[in-house]
Amino acid sequence: MTAAAIPAVPSARRVQAADCDLDDFLATLRDTTDLTDYPHAAGTVRGVLFYDADDVLVSSADPEGRGALRDELAQALLTGPGIVVFRGAFADGSALAETTAAFTTMVAEQRATGTAGGDHFAANGVNDRIWNALGKLADRAPALFTRYYGNDILALISEAWLGPMYQVTSAINVVNPGGKAQQPHRDYHLGFMDPEMAARFPAHTHRMSPALTLQGAVAHVDMPIESGPTMYLPYSQRYELGYLAFNLPEFREYFENNYVQLPLRAGDAVFFNPGLFHAAGTNVSADIARMANLLQVSSAFGRAMESVDRSALLRAVYPSLVDLWSRDRRSAENVIASAAEGYAFPSNLDLDQPLDGMHGETQAELTRRALSAGLDADAFAAELAALDARHHP
Repeated sequence: MTAAAIPAVPSARRVQAADCDLDDFLATLRDTTDLTDYPHAAGTVRGVLFYDADDVLVSSADPEGRGALRDELAQALLTGPGIVVFRGAFADGSALAETTAAFTTMVAEQRATGTAGGDHFAANGVNDRIWNALGKLADRAPALFTRYYGNDILALISEAWLGPMYQVTSAINVVNPGGKAQQPHRDYHLGFMDPEMAARFPAHTHRMSPALTLQGAVAHVDMPIESGPTMYLPYSQRYELGYLAFNLPEFREYFENNYVQLPLRAGDAVFFNPGLFHAAGTNVSADIARMANLLQVSSAFGRAMESVDRSALLRAVYPSLVDLWSRDRRSAENVIASAAEGYAFPSNLDLDQPLDGMHGETQAELTRRALSAGLDADAFAAELAALDARHHP
């Protein structure tokens, strides 16, 4: 092999916002979507791929056809436009009308009790959220749950991006008339961090993060443009520094001037690479409560081999940690990193809502706060128990 033929080796360097360059970003957006690369697609609109759900189900009925579809969809999400739409994915067989009614009742009950759902990327209290809609639907209407989540389009696209053993979570989002647009962003994991924290992760983690999650949205009502369906920037998932770039003014300005926004019908489903720049739109309609089931499907990977009761561990070491904190702050931080849960998720978002930021307090943050405040072991244990209660169903 000649030197010129050796493929480039991906960098593991640290990344920073100063590395973001709008011209480099624009270079990743210059491809057009060629339907010859996606033979199962029914068409493309402004670069977004559209699939007819009925045709997809026929094509995926045998293992060979299903495998070919998975490959095609994965390529569309990885290096293609980063977004696919399935027309009629959740039709009558998926109990769409009945589940919409169930979610509407849940929203009404939340309003009656004064419960508000926080939003990661929009103002709180304007719209309606049902956190853990997956579990709440199963508890309230198990027969509806089985009809709804028996959907094979959801299984197909989840397998295509994540492989088997994936985990589904769900949040209902209702953007009411007058609801304002979100800020353009990327999604979970690195997208839910402030830029300074995201920059602490090396470049290969920025490349890996989108492969751990699939984002989706099922339209539960018709969504004309005036209702503010989600805005997308096709191909933007290909920009390696996107988790830092989406916060920068020049990138946000470009998004505002170039996004794609397409109407959806009830039962349509959109799935996209979480690295795609996107944002829910402003609902300027007079009477459309835009309801979507936001599906976050997670990879089976990224979890430790052993289960550890970290709360019990922290209670045990806290007295020794108090002493170490006063003598050697760096070593104490290293102990916290080994002992405490440093990540805010998964959590019970009914109790631990993102009202003042992207997430609630972590065990590591609580431990630092307790040490800084000089809490004794009993006070720390009480705070830790309250945190655990907010994090569990």
